[in-house]
Amino acid sequence: MAFVNFFLQLLKDPRSAIAGWITMGVAPTLGFIFIIIFVETGVVFFPFLPGDSLLFAAGFFAAPSASTGQSALPLVALLPVVWCAAVIGDQCNYFIGHFFGRRIIQSGKVKAMTPERVAKTEKMIEKWGALAVFLGRFFPFIRTFMPFISGISGMRWARFTPFSVLGGIVWSTLFTLMGYFFGGIPFVQDHFEVVIVIILLVSLLPTLIGLFKAKFGHKKTPAEAAANPDAESAE
Repeated sequence: MAFVNFFLQLLKDPRSAIAGWITMGVAPTLGFIFIIIFVETGVVFFPFLPGDSLLFAAGFFAAPSASTGQSALPLVALLPVVWCAAVIGDQCNYFIGHFFGRRIIQSGKVKAMTPERVAKTEKMIEKWGALAVFLGRFFPFIRTFMPFISGISGMRWARFTPFSVLGGIVWSTLFTLMGYFFGGIPFVQDHFEVVIVIILLVSLLPTLIGLFKAKFGHKKTPAEAAANPDAESAE
């Protein structure tokens, strides 16, 4: 139960979670941040972890305090930690997919890996190739599934890695610096939980739209398919 409460608190208010870690010291705090980002990215069973909002909250604590001019977390240490967590996590997930992916999917143990999400990830890879690895980094759930599906699909490691490294560094830097520069704004401080929810909703919006279209999108009737066979084959 304590394990579940830990993740619920992290999802609800990452700022309070990091504040609690800081009382234990900078090194443990950086360690916890590394673990959360690594697990979200590198372990296919945990796509629900709040990577975006955690980075934003961490960036907030890296900014100098208006009253003391000191920061609770050194930005020069925080950035390399989140870079390494994202990059190493992708590598881990790629090899999990490469060696065990088919068996994991067939087992049905990853409930979040719905057929719609797998299909959406595979379509991104088919359409964009290795560039999908970079683009997928900015979509929750997709960023967890992308390296996993890349490993299953047979994408070469040498082709996967440059886009994975670039995506991990850009994503982690972007959200950390957003917290660093905007977390100290009075409105953001007074409505921090609301801002976190907005970040989550904006990042989840493309995935939600895709799932909505998959569930409620117009499907051709047999008569429509027979009347327009060329369009059917193009799909």
